[in-house]
Amino acid sequence: MADAVTRLFPGTKVTIGPAIETGFYYDFDPPRPFTDEDLPAIEAEMQKIIAAGGQFRREEVGRDQAEKLFGGMGETYKLEILSGIAGDAPISLYRHGDSKFVDLCRGPHVGDLSEIKAFKLTSVAGAYWRGDERNPMLSRIYGTAFAAKADLDAHLKMIEEAKKRDHRKLGQQLELFTIDPKIGPGLVLWLPKGGLVRYHIEEFMRRTLLDSGYELVFTPHVSRDELWRISGHLENYKENMFSGLDIEGQTYLVKPMNCPFHCTIFGTRLRSYRELPLRLAELGTVYRYERSGVLGGLLRVRGFTQDDAHLFCRREQQEEELTRTLSLCLRILRAFGFSDYKLFLATRPEKSVGAPELWAESEAALALALEKNGLPFEYDHGGGAFYGPKIDLKLRDAIGREWQCSTIQLDYNLPERFELEYVGPDGQRHRPVMIHRAFFGSVERFFGVLIEHYAGAFPLWLAPVQARVLPVSEEKHRGFADEVVAALKAAGLRAEADYSNEKLGARIRDAQLQKIPYMIVLGDKEVEARTVSPRSRDGKQHEPQKLEDFISRLRQEAQVPA
Repeated sequence: MADAVTRLFPGTKVTIGPAIETGFYYDFDPPRPFTDEDLPAIEAEMQKIIAAGGQFRREEVGRDQAEKLFGGMGETYKLEILSGIAGDAPISLYRHGDSKFVDLCRGPHVGDLSEIKAFKLTSVAGAYWRGDERNPMLSRIYGTAFAAKADLDAHLKMIEEAKKRDHRKLGQQLELFTIDPKIGPGLVLWLPKGGLVRYHIEEFMRRTLLDSGYELVFTPHVSRDELWRISGHLENYKENMFSGLDIEGQTYLVKPMNCPFHCTIFGTRLRSYRELPLRLAELGTVYRYERSGVLGGLLRVRGFTQDDAHLFCRREQQEEELTRTLSLCLRILRAFGFSDYKLFLATRPEKSVGAPELWAESEAALALALEKNGLPFEYDHGGGAFYGPKIDLKLRDAIGREWQCSTIQLDYNLPERFELEYVGPDGQRHRPVMIHRAFFGSVERFFGVLIEHYAGAFPLWLAPVQARVLPVSEEKHRGFADEVVAALKAAGLRAEADYSNEKLGARIRDAQLQKIPYMIVLGDKEVEARTVSPRSRDGKQHEPQKLEDFISRLRQEAQVPA
């Protein structure tokens, strides 16, 4: 693709082009920004290159030779990448066929151009160099490739379905949320309908946690920098934190996480082993500095609410607590319609705190918990938090996409840094073990995933409006319509009526576009018989029935999952 681009658009500089989960992309600095209209010509040129045939060839060169090569080509971005390669690391170039194009790449590549069977360039986007808005804006071309055309066709079909489910588009259409530039990127305004759905999500979580032995706490949005120095965030996480506030000569920082506050709550007094496990839960809003180039709707934001909890237990209790936590996590996800998932065990990252032997012990404990519960998993080497390893759960939505949401982390380090203690049965003081866990990950991200999973058509218990009453004539049928709405509301259901001047067909289409589960059309027959004729949002027409029978069925369907 990069070869085709440089042939068609002379003067274009190439930067980086990695493989990603669903394909690949390459970032370019062209004389003019690319558009989607450029993609067919680039694809056609790629086909010519493939038809010409030839092999991919790897060549290792010295640093001086590489700098001379890319300097002569005017490839300033490649020179910058070269400067970041360690002095003793191999420098590899790739060429293909008889092309003059040469790329700086770690590789490996396929052996021969003939192995490229089916590909498609899917979209164009803007991206800052190195993800930093202070750097030049580049043109990013996304693509995907498969070994067979049938696999490519299936993937492209999924992409088209994903476009229909885009939570940013549906969020506006359904009036759920908005992000306004006056407030800032990555900061969400929840609109009334979205706020109502969020309320029911959060209340479900609070009720479930209280029933599962958790205790609710609340913590501030800011604290003195001393808290973050103790926790290790200033040393290991500062680049993701917003700048401090000077308050009466003291530096305060906006919290990126809730865990140091929960450690402080545990440490307000000396605990007894009889109090453990202590499970502290908070729907706590945190703020993290994410570069604007990576922000996207609700999935990547700067201010978000975590369904956060921290469990403090004895070392001998950690296996049972991990098992309980995994079981509760899967039960909650099933309640929201997710039963397909993959588990990963993320191990010690390059930047971390704590002794290696503690990391080895905690990683082994997480692996044991997964194995004993019969949960297959893969290792994510180096993907842990700086204070401890973690189990990450990627759930699959209705069209097979994977989303990272839930995480369970085992931490032996923060209790040490905060000097947390409890008195054991032996009368001696001991360090507790700390388990961090978030089942949604964040309410914002989970909400975005829910929108895309259901394509905006939430299950009845979550729908902001569960039924809309549509009188054929406001003049003739409003009285009964008002009675129906009142009866539905009295039964605890969320109902409204549409008395607009639009024709009935237009009002039905609007209710369908709003993904309202049930429409109740009222005409002369319904008023005379005092019945309702419900219509589902999928277009199914139900038989006329007594209002009380419909309410009974709706209440049963709208029950919050156990």
